[in-house]
Amino acid sequence: MAPASPDVDVSVVLPVYNESAHLAAEIDRITAALKASPYTWELVVVDDGSSDGSGDLALGRAGVRLLRSARNRGAGSARRIGTLAARGRVVVWTDADMTYPNHQIPALVEALGDGDQIVGARTTEQGSLKLLRIPAKWVIRHLASYLTRTPIPDLNSGFRAMRRDVAVQFADQLPDGFSCVTTVTMAFLMNGYSVRYTPIPYAARAGRSKFHWWDDTRRYGLQVIRMMLSHDPLRVFMPLAVAMGAAFAAKLGYDLIAKDLRVATNTLLLGFAAIQVLVTGLLADLVVRTSQPRKLAAPADVAEIEADPPGPDPANPAEQAE
Repeated sequence: MAPASPDVDVSVVLPVYNESAHLAAEIDRITAALKASPYTWELVVVDDGSSDGSGDLALGRAGVRLLRSARNRGAGSARRIGTLAARGRVVVWTDADMTYPNHQIPALVEALGDGDQIVGARTTEQGSLKLLRIPAKWVIRHLASYLTRTPIPDLNSGFRAMRRDVAVQFADQLPDGFSCVTTVTMAFLMNGYSVRYTPIPYAARAGRSKFHWWDDTRRYGLQVIRMMLSHDPLRVFMPLAVAMGAAFAAKLGYDLIAKDLRVATNTLLLGFAAIQVLVTGLLADLVVRTSQPRKLAAPADVAEIEADPPGPDPANPAEQAE
């Protein structure tokens, strides 16, 4: 992991996989915006095993660093590699497919201020299979909002700025695929860090999308549940145990009244199942509590407040004379 440098304010991490048709224009757009900003910066291009020479387009450019992977690992792996190699106080994630307003990166960093993370929430939905994508995203987003107890307007936006010292704490949790953006949002929220949102436009993609509707949506949903089971499993197990317990109580009441106090076997099985789910949740919660000794950086909204020095004691004439 590269140490942070006091000379670099912003590191932009740009994962690249076969984007040669428009990568030069995207790099020009990002660097022009950063040059016009008051920030010191670097652009970290992570060539994730491109076969079309995309990475070569980043060579020889001032302020641009190129990291090249010998094989394609996925957008999440590229973002993890770039974040660990970044030297800036703030890390910005974005894409090279012309969809995000990369000319607004300085404004995004300014909006972050001293916060922990800010996400560009997209105001439009692009891509194919919208009739399938939009409902699936809505369900997963609301599941994540329930599990984290926080409204999340855009769970999988790839346009975001965050504190590097916080982001590197969760780098080992980032999956290799697109669900890395979901993971970093939930990791911040479930560890007490703030995540704010700002609306952004979202343009049509340049080139061919690497997003696979069924596989990647399934991974998004599984990653949301996996993250919650790793941090607050009772948020998953308790509602299931309560629902099963209520069904058991209702079925037991029916058996006692309608079947002349004879309790059916399936009623007992339902009761045992409710107890098992509850016990499993309690054990999972115990494991989580005892296996997270990690010392985390303080959230941005936590600050030490020092009291004013005390004045002279009115009951002590010597102090008043001083």
